[in-house]
Amino acid sequence: MTLPQLATNGQVSPLREKSIDSILGDAPTRTDIFNASSVAEIRAALSRLHTQEASVTARLDALVTSQKDLSRELSRLDLMRANIGAQTTTTRSISHGMLSGAAGTADRISRAVRRLDLEQARVKATLEVVEQVAELKACALGVAGSMGASQDWETAASYLNRASKVPSGVINGAFAAEMVPTAEVPDPPSVTLDNAAESLCGLFLREFDKAVKENDGAKITRFFKLFPLIGRSEVGLDVYGRYVCQGVAARARNNLNAGPGTQNKEGFFYANALTKLFEHIAQIIDGHGGLVERHYGPRKMSRVIERLQVEADVQGGIILDTWGDERHVDRKLMEIKSYAFTFLVQSFLPAQRPGQPRINSPAPGGAIATEDEGVDMKEIDEILNEMGIMLGRWSLYCRFLAETCNPPAEGDEEDIEKRLELPAFLGESSLARKVTDRLVTPFNAMTTFFFRRSVEKAFQLDESPSGLNLNMHRPLKADPPHITSAVDDIMYIVNKVLQQSLATSQEAVITNVVPTLSRVLGSDFIGMTQRKMRDECYPRAVAQGAQPPEQLIIAFLVQINNLDMGIDYIRRIVQNNTGSKQPAPTRESGPEKAPDVTEYLLSLFPVPSTALVVSQTLHSLASSFESKVNDLLTDGIQVVFNNVIKHRLRPILADAFRDIEYQPSGDSDSPIDGHDDYEHDGSKELVRPRFAAGWSELLVPIARILTQQAFDRLLTATIAYFARLLEKRLWSYQGRVNPLGAARLERDIAGLVSAAVDVGYGSGTPGRYRHREALSRCVQMTLVMSMDEDEWDEVLKGREAAEVVDKLSREERVRVRAMVRRG
Repeated sequence: MTLPQLATNGQVSPLREKSIDSILGDAPTRTDIFNASSVAEIRAALSRLHTQEASVTARLDALVTSQKDLSRELSRLDLMRANIGAQTTTTRSISHGMLSGAAGTADRISRAVRRLDLEQARVKATLEVVEQVAELKACALGVAGSMGASQDWETAASYLNRASKVPSGVINGAFAAEMVPTAEVPDPPSVTLDNAAESLCGLFLREFDKAVKENDGAKITRFFKLFPLIGRSEVGLDVYGRYVCQGVAARARNNLNAGPGTQNKEGFFYANALTKLFEHIAQIIDGHGGLVERHYGPRKMSRVIERLQVEADVQGGIILDTWGDERHVDRKLMEIKSYAFTFLVQSFLPAQRPGQPRINSPAPGGAIATEDEGVDMKEIDEILNEMGIMLGRWSLYCRFLAETCNPPAEGDEEDIEKRLELPAFLGESSLARKVTDRLVTPFNAMTTFFFRRSVEKAFQLDESPSGLNLNMHRPLKADPPHITSAVDDIMYIVNKVLQQSLATSQEAVITNVVPTLSRVLGSDFIGMTQRKMRDECYPRAVAQGAQPPEQLIIAFLVQINNLDMGIDYIRRIVQNNTGSKQPAPTRESGPEKAPDVTEYLLSLFPVPSTALVVSQTLHSLASSFESKVNDLLTDGIQVVFNNVIKHRLRPILADAFRDIEYQPSGDSDSPIDGHDDYEHDGSKELVRPRFAAGWSELLVPIARILTQQAFDRLLTATIAYFARLLEKRLWSYQGRVNPLGAARLERDIAGLVSAAVDVGYGSGTPGRYRHREALSRCVQMTLVMSMDEDEWDEVLKGREAAEVVDKLSREERVRVRAMVRRG
């Protein structure tokens, strides 16, 4: 290939032009010879051109050589194309000549085989119809023969059962109508079989009823098993259901009429009668279910159960109506609705004489009566107990029917809920509606009244602990916790009501009763306590700067204990009634978190979603009560601090540092170490003993009465205020401290902090360290004062020593350091 061949119509294509450029080299190389300014540059340029010429020549030679190889390969391809064309012609001739006859023969054979298969299928179908007709004829003759003189009902039923397996198209077909009738049985087979089935059904019904009257169990079972054989399963199930319902009705009447008059119907008589009704039905279902499933097919017992439920509606309704009349439930409901709760209402009214204390309710003047105003709480309690038993038995009965009628569960939560879903006939039954109207609704209403009336009664009979005093030299005559009797009484009723409500296994009861408990506790228990703290025992001083009367302080502290112990009681009650195994949380750990659904709750509420709702409802009771109590408890603690403690902190602090100087003269500059006796200025261990004495005298009498959690709250508020006082006093030492005095001040402050946090706590108590944190700024101020120069330099440079005084800002550190007079 030569350069002129690269051109087309006298022009070079862009692609070719690019190739030429790549061969000839870049433009600057071609123009170097023209820019040469000396002989040496010209020779160098010529040398480069010769090298490029040699490279281009070699590449052109390679292109020419490869063109020859390409031409040779193209020639081989042309030869192969000619050979393939000849082979194609030969193949076409073979296909159209030699194989066309064989293909036609194969097609004819295939069509013949298909016709043969079709004929064979038709013959087989015909033989099958013939066999079915023969079977039908044998069954028709067998039924007629068995129902004749021999009266073999089992054999006749078995022939009908065999005939039912013959397709209806064969039975009603023309061939069967032609071949089956005989002189003995002239009717068409469908007529013969239907007449025989109707005749046998009527016969079996008569014999079954006769066996029922004779109470012949063997004959009852014998004829009950024959109904599905003659195609009358529904009739058999209905008559069997009617039979068992008669037994249920008779047993229920006997149970209800047991004993003369109403003498034996006291206590849980009607609850036991309803229990026996449910147990009898469950025994029938459990004992007869196998027989029904075996002869009638799977899930066929559901029809009998529906029939039993109809009877249960009647008998259960009679029991509930009779119970309501005998127990005068409607009248009791009217009485509790009209009850005025006079004591609670009057207790929240403004006091006529604010100065008159009302520590023990009812008031000394007897203005508030203690009568029950016509409502017998014992009767209400008995009715609630009986209703609780009835509701619990109803829940078990519903669970049993659901598990019997619904298909088995696979194991996951969704299948379990489907497994325990109430059947439609049970949820829509009249007994279910009557249980709601006669049991659930009255139970909720009476529980609300019973609990609130119990709270009222507890406050009416409330007694404060005796033998309490604020004198450290006199022992306390009562055992802790020091609370009034109303707290124990009310929390006992809370636990009783929760246990009674959970035993019903009714979500509608729990979601109504538990919020009611929370509401009554908030309005009555917490409200009454708040009213007592505000009106009856508020620790108000008689004169400015004096202490409130001791009895008022004690009574107020006892009310604080009531609130604090109420939180612990509710937490433990909820934990016990949910079956939670985790320990009750401490106050430091914060509010209790709702745990997962426990096995105990699942045993009462097997549907997981329902058990979760119940668990959340119970824990919401605890969290709501604790939230409300904490608000009032915080206010009560603040009142104690402001009225009893706050005004005495300054004198205690001033007395601790009385006549103490922290700039001793130079002649007493003795080494300061951990064993210094401070003999040079007479200040040996004066600050801590003075402070500890005053601090203990102020707080220990209160700590003896308050619960540990309540006192911890009070101590938190006290130390927070005391820390501000102490810090202010330290700032007042500006220019009044020298290095020796700074070391002594550090030791005094450390002893004072230790005495402050140790009051009311044993050694190793975690609360001590939390309170020490509140005084850390004061401790760090004394550390900065007593640091040597090397340590102070590290603090200024922000090294590890600075972490020891992290509560102080940089400006505060410098200011504290400057308080000490150095030289």
